[in-house]
Amino acid sequence: MGQPNNHNQVINLGRHEKVMEIALRRGFLWPSYEIYGGSSGFYDYGPLGAALRKNILDIWREFYCVREGFFEISSPTIGPEEVYIASGHVKSFVDPTVECKKCGEVYRADHLVREVLGMETDGLTTDELNRHIEGIKCQKCGGGFGEVWTYNLMFRTHIGPGEKKVGYLRPETAQGMFILFNRLYGFYRKKLPFGVAQIGRAYRNEISPRQGVIRLREFTQAELEIFVSPGEKTHKDFGKVSGDSLRLVPRDGSEIEISAGEAVSRDIIAHELLSYHLILTKNFLECVGIPREKIRFRQHLKTEMAHYAADCWDAEVCTDRFGWVEVVGIADRTDYDLKAHESQSGVELKSFTPFDSPKFYRKKIVVPDMAKIGPDFKGRAGQIVERLKGLGEDEIAAFDEEGYIEFDGIRLDRNYVSIKEVEEKVTGEKITPHVIEPSFGIDRIIYCLLEAAYNERDGRNVLSFKPRVAPIQVGVFPLVAKDELTAVARKIYSKLRGEGYYTVYDESDSIGRRYSRIDEIGVPFAVTVDFDTLKDDTVTVRERDSTNQTRVKIGELKDKLTIGKMFP
Repeated sequence: MGQPNNHNQVINLGRHEKVMEIALRRGFLWPSYEIYGGSSGFYDYGPLGAALRKNILDIWREFYCVREGFFEISSPTIGPEEVYIASGHVKSFVDPTVECKKCGEVYRADHLVREVLGMETDGLTTDELNRHIEGIKCQKCGGGFGEVWTYNLMFRTHIGPGEKKVGYLRPETAQGMFILFNRLYGFYRKKLPFGVAQIGRAYRNEISPRQGVIRLREFTQAELEIFVSPGEKTHKDFGKVSGDSLRLVPRDGSEIEISAGEAVSRDIIAHELLSYHLILTKNFLECVGIPREKIRFRQHLKTEMAHYAADCWDAEVCTDRFGWVEVVGIADRTDYDLKAHESQSGVELKSFTPFDSPKFYRKKIVVPDMAKIGPDFKGRAGQIVERLKGLGEDEIAAFDEEGYIEFDGIRLDRNYVSIKEVEEKVTGEKITPHVIEPSFGIDRIIYCLLEAAYNERDGRNVLSFKPRVAPIQVGVFPLVAKDELTAVARKIYSKLRGEGYYTVYDESDSIGRRYSRIDEIGVPFAVTVDFDTLKDDTVTVRERDSTNQTRVKIGELKDKLTIGKMFP
């Protein structure tokens, strides 16, 4: 995941403040470590926030693990340094940083230039940033800045006692899936394509996180790594979605509405598989409650492309406070990661692709004469034989032409070996798969959903969550706190919980106040027990958004409280 995109942002602090006030007061989001003064970049999920996140992740699993068939794994959040040397994070996972010489406040240099000067900073060098920062003053004390320097965003730690084994908290969940490639390849019966999912915590030691849950130092990612043959970046179901529209912002900065199929045919999106996952991402975001008109996909500029990516698109959501915010990155990572880990570890990370029919080749091989090599070279005979087995075609051809070969201080001529031509049967080839990666920032999605769901009705706050997403699905109330009504209401409350509904019971204050309380936390249905209930076993079911009320038999509540299907 990259940084929030603030181009063309619309500032409306009032709406943001109202949403965050509800989130704090009603138990969605709480600043971490409050009793110790807090720590920026960390948030706790309260009871409603944790339930909301769980429901979103359950939907994500249904989209990708159930429908797409990607099995989920879980790998450690701490990795040895070698992993992140191979991935490029030790060298490349850095941000330009600048410090106030007067008060010591630290800023991200490119963001500072963008915010103060209103200019595009993607791709600017350190020298260019230094020139622009010369005239900028510290926003905290008005002091000047020192030189721009690079800062690695990973949390560094040590594995085991002492400081011998350096480790890092993972900046993404992806590396654990790459390292497990051989195990996963075997699990999927050594057939491409296959995909693997992982949901978990990731860590980035952000320089100055000032945007609430938009920029966290510890956050939740839901990532997929889809391993494919380099020349087969298609999807069996692309035909079903090729006519679906996408709102795209290609590298040229234009904004277009175009079908997924046409975007591929016009080479705007690199290939079918990437386009398919843009559609799937859009469908997921709409399913959890982000309005379609607030979703677009922006292609990364060449200057902002991650070091591993051949092409990358960000799903962005338009927010009132932060403008367009990146919530999902969909990247073609090519074979960068597997090759990097193969090189660093010395372990082959390849798949085998069979040919349609076997191929036969004539080749020359070197046959050692052990009756002569053994007595003459004694203890080095085994080493010589292994070296001869590993000779390449060019080395064998040179040997055949020159009549001798030298290696490791040893000279061999035709007295010790013979060269023969043989026929070799080849049934396939080893390749390094390419990887397509959709990476979801769950915390950002939750904020965007809170903002999108918020509205006001008759002076009251309402969070219009979809029933499947709502942290609490049903409120059960007696009309008044009379024993005969509360007894029935509590039975209904227990019954609905037993049937799998997240349910809340409330009997305090007027019924209008209780409706207001559950509207504010997004409860889609309210069941009210009144005196008619005692006569005919019916209750009033109130729907949150329309406020319509319907009389329903208690025995029919399960059929009437429709939480909704996953894939409409």
